[in-house]
Amino acid sequence: MTKKTNEYIVLLCSVLFSLGLASNVFAVDVNKVVAVCANCHGIGGASTDQTVPIIGGYSVEFLSNNMKAYKNKERVCPDTVYRSGNLKGNTTSMCLVLDNVNYEDIPKVAEYFSQQKFVRSKQIFDPELAKKGKDLHDDLCESCHTASGTVAGDDAGMTGGQWMFYLREAFDEFLADMRPIPKKMKDRFKILSKDDINALINYYGSIQ
Repeated sequence: MTKKTNEYIVLLCSVLFSLGLASNVFAVDVNKVVAVCANCHGIGGASTDQTVPIIGGYSVEFLSNNMKAYKNKERVCPDTVYRSGNLKGNTTSMCLVLDNVNYEDIPKVAEYFSQQKFVRSKQIFDPELAKKGKDLHDDLCESCHTASGTVAGDDAGMTGGQWMFYLREAFDEFLADMRPIPKKMKDRFKILSKDDINALINYYGSIQ
């Protein structure tokens, strides 16, 4: 074996070893981010707090887009507190959390949560309003939020089984232009009354 061949092998091994270390560090970093997320969103993104959305099972694209929107300050970042863990009670916000996540890491975090199960919330709803909400959904929303908003592959966010309290906050933010909203969705929001929105929220809450 020649000296040049030996040098090549040593160089190749060094590169592969470095890549292995980088991969391990990257994985640990993602696990740390996921652990921080669990302090509010619950294990696997299965939130048990009505003020915090269930995110387990959403699509990679939907999760990535929303994380980037927070990181780019395109979505409002109200102060909140950690619900559990050793940080419980400490003030934080989605923007603060995403400040510590690199853009390259966002798809990896999204991939983790996309592989979890979307655990639908169990909550009280008004059956009559839910019935009206179903008609509204079928007319205005089903084309993007298919199967009553239960399909992750739409990349539009799953509304069926989501916490009603959170949905109400999200709808208010859309109406106030406090978060990005597709033009098609915005146009349809304009024709909804407060009662219509309440009916839609009750319909989504009825899917358990």
